[in-house]
Amino acid sequence: MNTKATAIAYPIQGLIKYHGLRDERFRLPFHDSISVCTAPIHTRTTVEFGHDSDAARIDGKDVLERDMERIRDVIDPLREEAGVRTGMRMESRSDFPSNIGLGASASGFAALAVAAAGALGLDMSLEEISRFARRGAGSAARAVTGGFSRWYAGTGDEDSISRSIPYPEDLDLQMVAALVPAHKFTDVAHKEVLTSPFFKARLEYVPGVLEKMERAIRAGDGDEIGRLAEADTLLLHGITMTGSDSMILWRPDTVRVILEVQAMRREGLRCYFSIDTGATVYVNTNRDDLPEVMRRIAGLGLEAVSCSVGGEARLVPDHLF
Repeated sequence: MNTKATAIAYPIQGLIKYHGLRDERFRLPFHDSISVCTAPIHTRTTVEFGHDSDAARIDGKDVLERDMERIRDVIDPLREEAGVRTGMRMESRSDFPSNIGLGASASGFAALAVAAAGALGLDMSLEEISRFARRGAGSAARAVTGGFSRWYAGTGDEDSISRSIPYPEDLDLQMVAALVPAHKFTDVAHKEVLTSPFFKARLEYVPGVLEKMERAIRAGDGDEIGRLAEADTLLLHGITMTGSDSMILWRPDTVRVILEVQAMRREGLRCYFSIDTGATVYVNTNRDDLPEVMRRIAGLGLEAVSCSVGGEARLVPDHLF
């Protein structure tokens, strides 16, 4: 086997988002979900086997034990597949802030799974690898297959995987990430979902909107993608806010961005907001309106990061150690 490999993966923006886990051990969701990867921001991870014990560092810091447990949730079954029992060294770095709603856990665990599979010499498709990445973070499954991807809930561990959704080369979707620094509590939010009186209605709603979103992606309809993602944002956060802990993940700056997007739309700009389980806002727009959207978000005093559709996770030759 190679013993060492490095991979990069892009974070994701949830379009039709997942909320809640029916199986926390394997991170199996209640329903399918669709996301888009956001380049050029990315995570780079190097994994090497052959050590006496496991060690991992993220952005220059040793990981906490609870984080190491999640890393082993990905690494251990891959080691078992390869018949390897040696320890592992991991180094991971992201070129964007983590834990504020930009999907850092998705890109992190996707890069980890792809790098580990490469280091172990496992001949697996990205769809197969997505099953292992999912054990670290559900959205990592979609970050493995990249582009626009659909994570299938499946019936169990074997078939809960991600597959990419084909889209036209001329699909015009640009994204502006309006960074709102606020710690997010994704795992807590997933546990709270069943306590919302609206969750059952969401389970009935999601199958139809998943098909609408997939049709919009395949047709290259950026505006419809934006409209559907915006509506899904409001539904998801309505559930989060009405759980037993009344979790309000938005911050005043989040609402300011929402209101600014609505104002821009009234003025004729084609733009739509999208928010995962955090305070940071993605603004989905197009090439023509991108400069003005960037200017208006920056005018709110927020850092604005321009993104386009990112590809699949992949092995690269530049190791971190």
